[in-house]
Amino acid sequence: MAAMAAGDEHAASEVLRGLARHLNCLNEDNKSTRKRALELIKRETVDKGLSSGVLQEVFSALLKPLLKCLSDPMERCRETAISVITEFIRCVPKPEESLPYLMPCLAQRLGEKEILEPAEELRLSAVEMLTLSVEVCGKHLALYLNEMMNILQRTICDPFPDVKRESCKCTVNFAKCVPEHFHMQAESLVKPLMQTISHQHSRVRVSVIEATGAVIQHGTGKNIDDVVSHLAQRLFDDSPQVRKAVTAVVGDWLLHMRDRYSYFHKLIPLLLSSITDDIPEIRFLAADLWKQAGVQWEKENEEDIKDKMDFLLTPPPFYPPGVERPGLGCRELVVRNMGRLVPAITHDVTDWLVPTRVRTSQLLSVLLLHSEDHCTQHLQPLLATLYQACTDTEKEVVSNCLAAAKLLGTFVPPVVFLKLLLDHVTTPSSSSHPWNPLMVLAAVLGGCPRPLLKPHLEQIANTLAQPDVCQEYEQVMYLEQLLACVDVLLHQCDSDCGSVSLQVLQVLITVQSLSTEPHLIEKALESAQFLCKVQGLDSRMELYRQHMGQLLDWLAASVNTWSSYSPQRLQLNIIVIQSGPVIGEFVSQLMPLLRCSLQSDKDPEMRMSIFTMLAKLLLDATNTLDSQGHFREESEKFLRDVLLPNLVWRAGRTAAAVRTSALSCLLALLHGGAITPGQLLCLEEKLIPLVLSALDEDSQMGRLLACRSLSTTVRLIGTSLHPEALNKIYPELLKRLDDSSDEVRSVALHALGLWLTSLTKDYNPEFCTPHLQFLFQQLLVHLDDPDSSVQEQVLDVLRKGSLVHPTLLRREVEAVRDKQRSPLYCDQLLQHISSLPTETTAE
Repeated sequence: MAAMAAGDEHAASEVLRGLARHLNCLNEDNKSTRKRALELIKRETVDKGLSSGVLQEVFSALLKPLLKCLSDPMERCRETAISVITEFIRCVPKPEESLPYLMPCLAQRLGEKEILEPAEELRLSAVEMLTLSVEVCGKHLALYLNEMMNILQRTICDPFPDVKRESCKCTVNFAKCVPEHFHMQAESLVKPLMQTISHQHSRVRVSVIEATGAVIQHGTGKNIDDVVSHLAQRLFDDSPQVRKAVTAVVGDWLLHMRDRYSYFHKLIPLLLSSITDDIPEIRFLAADLWKQAGVQWEKENEEDIKDKMDFLLTPPPFYPPGVERPGLGCRELVVRNMGRLVPAITHDVTDWLVPTRVRTSQLLSVLLLHSEDHCTQHLQPLLATLYQACTDTEKEVVSNCLAAAKLLGTFVPPVVFLKLLLDHVTTPSSSSHPWNPLMVLAAVLGGCPRPLLKPHLEQIANTLAQPDVCQEYEQVMYLEQLLACVDVLLHQCDSDCGSVSLQVLQVLITVQSLSTEPHLIEKALESAQFLCKVQGLDSRMELYRQHMGQLLDWLAASVNTWSSYSPQRLQLNIIVIQSGPVIGEFVSQLMPLLRCSLQSDKDPEMRMSIFTMLAKLLLDATNTLDSQGHFREESEKFLRDVLLPNLVWRAGRTAAAVRTSALSCLLALLHGGAITPGQLLCLEEKLIPLVLSALDEDSQMGRLLACRSLSTTVRLIGTSLHPEALNKIYPELLKRLDDSSDEVRSVALHALGLWLTSLTKDYNPEFCTPHLQFLFQQLLVHLDDPDSSVQEQVLDVLRKGSLVHPTLLRREVEAVRDKQRSPLYCDQLLQHISSLPTETTAE
């Protein structure tokens, strides 16, 4: 060995002797001379393949001159000097002997506030040399901790991306080499790393994350708060490699960081967020690291959990299908940190950044899967969080949170979640989003198993059917969520819903009554059909037959307080229209309801609405109100107590509108056959004067309906009316022949024709000649009307009059024939009278 050492010294001396001139040239002013000298030194030393012992001796002699060249003004000289020193460090057996001179020099060049090396490529080479020094010198660098930290603080923030990456690599290596010393100053690297973590180059971000992992891992741990938020942001990075790096670093901390128990609540969300990453590789990595962390925790806490091991290993009943249950350690890690995790979730789910809200909403489901029934103790803040999240404009956030709510329904006992949820449904805290509790309730019920939900069906259905819940809000979103709750109950509990069929039907009726959206009404009808199906009923008619008595009692309870704003009048409309012929079986219950709501002192708009509804029903009375013949028994009372009081004239446009709607109902009653002529005759003394009065309504529709009602009345009971009653009708109809509406004139003429044909033997033409004469005279005036269709109708009416008193009519026609603009119709009429049988003319 001594001989070898002596040989190396001799060989080194020979080399140095040959380099003496080149070393002197390093001090020359001529830059080309210095450059050539450095290149020759490189060629004669590191490029020549000398033994490591010789190189060690030569390096010791050349180090100072070479380090001096690092400050050479010429970039090529500095480049060559760095290259030579790097190769010496790589090849010599004791590179640590260079550290006392190398480290201060590098610290001067790279570690000052102003970095002296202007060329970015040379800074990269210098940092690469430093990395190599860390690799080959190892623990010997502990003495140069300050220099290393000063250099890395500056180079991590270097403008050149490759220098940043190399500095991060050097940081990782240095932390692993001298962990017992590194922790003392690790904190100083946190700030430059966090300033660089959002660099535009993804490879730089990856390197920074890896360096951050080493700095925290080998530091004191107290700086974890300074980096967690930055790492959390990187979970939303567009680059999968960056997200993967965060996952690997956080997983490593959970497994190996000395003080990890103090930071579980900060690290768990970061790792579990990666379990829902879009990239399978990242998901698998996160799941594997999480599983390792759980197993490790189990081993470290075996004594603590051994007493409840059997209980904890038994999966809960009704566990979500198709979901792998997390390991015991993983579950316990989440459960023991849930108190700190829930507030963090609540905070981040309202973050201004959409990706943060989406990732947080995904994380919530993962946490609930781990905490299982332990989430019961955090139910109140969790529900508040879900309510808030359901207002999000981002659909993905809402759907993720509803998936989490479904898990609450799976793990939390119904008696617990219903106590809170139903209170929130009854009195929502948000006036702008009152449907949020309903939305969450629907999701929670969707996750609750049928056997657990069944005992609470009535409580849920009663709450949904409360007026404060199902009648308070008309927003489409609110009604959609109300229907969603009903739908979940029907599908979750199926045939068990028979016990709450009435309440469910009440909600469905209310939704239809409050909504103007076709899709909502259609959805409510589908749910009603499904309600029939689960009870084995053939149709909605059967469903209404089953509950009609209860539904009418339900409406009757509040009928005295109804107004135009009351949903009950709309509910009544839905019930009687949709029940079809079934309503005819419950007329005795319906009539008191109608009498009360249609009193003349009730809200006018409400009365108009109900009259319009009744008009539709009465037009098809045999298939609705009078399907069983019961309404006919009540129709006289209905006409007397309900319709006639509403036909009495009162001042004002609103009162006129009410009379018009009442007239439409009267006309439907007369046309639909729900009242007999005998019943009508009993009330003619009260009815006809009111209808005649309505012929003078300001409203064209009112006059038209009055004319048609009078026409139908005459058709039904005209032959039974006393002549005096008949003589009161035709003058009012004659007035309508001058109406501004052609339609009214036409109907009035038709009514006059019916009036003439209804005259029986009790009507003495001779005794009533003045009446007939006046009628004929007025009709003959209109026979000369400019409108030919009116002329035709008048001619038809006069032909009917010719059967009553032909002699009188002939005389009147002859008296006016020559005055007519168009005597053709008079000639036709005279010809018609002449063609009548002799006995008729004689009369």
